[in-house]
Formats: sequence, C-alpha cells, structure tokens
Amino acid sequence: MKQTKNIFLIGPRGCGKTSVGIALARRLGCGFSDTDHALVEAVGKEIADYVAEQGWEAFRDRETQTLERVAAAGADAGGWVIGCGGGIILRPRNRDILATGITLYLRTSVQTLADRLARDLNEAQRPSLTGRPVVDEVRDVLAERAELYEGCADAILPEADLDALVELAVAQVHRLS
Repeated sequence: MKQTKNIFLIGPRGCGKTSVGIALARRLGCGFSDTDHALVEAVGKEIADYVAEQGWEAFRDRETQTLERVAAAGADAGGWVIGCGGGIILRPRNRDILATGITLYLRTSVQTLADRLARDLNEAQRPSLTGRPVVDEVRDVLAERAELYEGCADAILPEADLDALVELAVAQVHRLS
C-alpha cells in the first residue's frame, strides 16, 4: 500500500516508537523519521545537553519546529512514518500537526516502560523529566499525559512484541486510510 499521509507514532519514551516506526515504514514502503533524532541533528547535541543549556521551554520550541519540518518533508514525499518525542502531545500546535495524518498511540504499561528505560544506557537521548526513580517518573508522566495521548490517537495499539505491533499498525493504517 502506498502511503499518502504521514503516520505519527506517539507515546512515552521507551514505548517503541522508533523500532515500530522503522519496521512499519519498511512494510509500507515509505520513509521514516524520528523527531528526537532530527532535533539532535539540528542542534548538534544530545537532548539532555540542550535542555541543561537552554531549558525545557526552549527544547519544546525546537521540538515543535522539528515536528513542523519533518511533517512537511514527509507530506512532500507522499507520507512518512514519524516517531514523535514523548512530550510532543503537550503543545496544541503539535496536536494540530498530528491531526493532519494518522496518529497511533503505542500504549505500554508503567512496568514495561520502567524496565526498558532502566536498560537504556543512552540517558543523554532520554533525559529524566523529574530526577526521580524511573518507575515513579514513568507512572507520574503517564498519569499526566494519558488523556492527551488518547485524545490525539486515531487508534490505540496495546502492548505487544514488535512483530505484533507492526501488524496491528499496518491493519490500523489500512483501516484509517
């Protein structure tokens, strides 16, 4: 199936947006972009370093600029799969951009997220939002953002292994296209 719109993958850090996104793009024969990776490339430093130097508000500004740029490039190319940073849903402008495509929420349990983040050695790419223990932070962040994730989503994909998630995503893209 040839993609005609961007497909946005949303969810908290560690839910699998990049892994699912790469596999989904391959299946659909379209491009893939990750907003966090694009932002790091644009600013020339890891997110944690950028946040430490510029603050969270400046980071969120750059995140919006990155989403605008990546979404426009994807649309110009006929539609990409775009893995979005975990907090992308916090700003109304970003939610408006998500509404221009198909948005899939990768819902994942607190424990799975905490386990994945505890194993992730790349803290610079995924800085702590609160400095608290990872399971406490994940629980609080999910509680704060769940309504926004669900409100932005055209479909919610349940926790599953990579192959199953990609199959579910393909089915939802076909249904929603």
